[in-house]
Amino acid sequence: MAVTLPADSLAQYEMRIGSQTMPMNDLVGHTISLNYLGEIECLNCQRSIKKSYSGGFCFPCSQKLAQCDLCFMKPELCHYEQGTCREPEWGEAVCMQDHIVYLANSSGLKVGITRINQVPTRWIDQGATQAVPVFRVRTRYQSGLVEVLFKNHVSDRTDWRKMLKGEAPPLDLAAERDRLLAECADEIKLLQQQFGDDSIHILPAEPMLAIHYPVIEYPIKVSSLNFDKTPEITGQLLGIKGQYLIFDKGVINIRKFSGYQIEMVV
Repeated sequence: MAVTLPADSLAQYEMRIGSQTMPMNDLVGHTISLNYLGEIECLNCQRSIKKSYSGGFCFPCSQKLAQCDLCFMKPELCHYEQGTCREPEWGEAVCMQDHIVYLANSSGLKVGITRINQVPTRWIDQGATQAVPVFRVRTRYQSGLVEVLFKNHVSDRTDWRKMLKGEAPPLDLAAERDRLLAECADEIKLLQQQFGDDSIHILPAEPMLAIHYPVIEYPIKVSSLNFDKTPEITGQLLGIKGQYLIFDKGVINIRKFSGYQIEMVV
């Protein structure tokens, strides 16, 4: 699914099905059917596969693509400088770009990183209702090192079940930012000495962004739906939050099934 955030801060969703792009917000409240057609296509090489790996790839592609390497999930493990990056040109284009280290409120306070051109998309993907940038850094590796400092004090994960049960209670993210900057001041200074102040730049006064989602009803109990077990999913679409479609009979992480050939009936 693709997302945008207009001036009213209500996330706008679109889902690509085949060659068509379907606006999703207007479907909230309506009954829709998503039918898995029994085919999966690798997102990279487009060949037909029986099982997908690393979020939509065939096994060979999952082993050769840099975006499927462990260091993309844990950027503090980046090995580009060692000359062992799976795709050095891809690493230059993606990892050697400015990143933002941020605080967000999704199921509670969390720290995360994202490329600067993925703000606020990354926050919406996580179902955050509040977010604030804290650092701007030169590379993904450096952002991972900064994130690790904050991870010693706050979580870097979203409790997706809690996130889907409603909006998290609002937090004073500016106060949380200032607290963490103070608690990590010595470690931050060491990183700045190592890489330079211009490489790890603190953003002390960025405004907080509030995000709203097209949800008319949150589930009391979160039940997960899966195309591999339930190839035909029909129900009232109660909302969209993060990467999830919320139906009256359960929720489905639609991003998890990237590459699956699906038909939508409205």
